[in-house]
Amino acid sequence: ILFVEEIEPVLSFWVQRLGFQSVVEVPEGDRIGFLLLARDAAEVMYQSRASIMSDVPALAEGSMAPSGALYIDVDSIDDVIERLDDVEVVVPKRTTFYGATEIFVRAPGGHIVGFAQQGEEK
Repeated sequence: ILFVEEIEPVLSFWVQRLGFQSVVEVPEGDRIGFLLLARDAAEVMYQSRASIMSDVPALAEGSMAPSGALYIDVDSIDDVIERLDDVEVVVPKRTTFYGATEIFVRAPGGHIVGFAQQGEEK
C-alpha cells in the first residue's frame, strides 16, 4: 500500500496513461480514501492520510514522504515509455546486466515506479 496525502492526483497516471483499472474505491468523506488498481497480474494500492488517520492513526504520524519503489514487468517497454511523455524520468531507459530493459519514473504522489521488459532467456 502506497501512502499519499490524496489519491485523486494518481488516478490519471495509472488509468489513462498506463491502462490500469480502478477495481476498488473506498470513500473517506468526500474524497477517495483507499484505491485498488489492477492490470494483468499487477495490483497497486493507495491509501490517503485521512483514511489512515481514521483506520490506523499510528501509521499516519510524521512524514508521508514516499519510500520504497514499485517494479512492474511489462511486455513492451517502448509502449510504456510512449505513455510517459511528460512524467519525471528518474532513471532513463537502460539495459541491465541481466538483460532487462527498464525505466524508472516518479509517479504522482512522489513514489518511484520502475517498468521492465525482461530480456530473452539464454
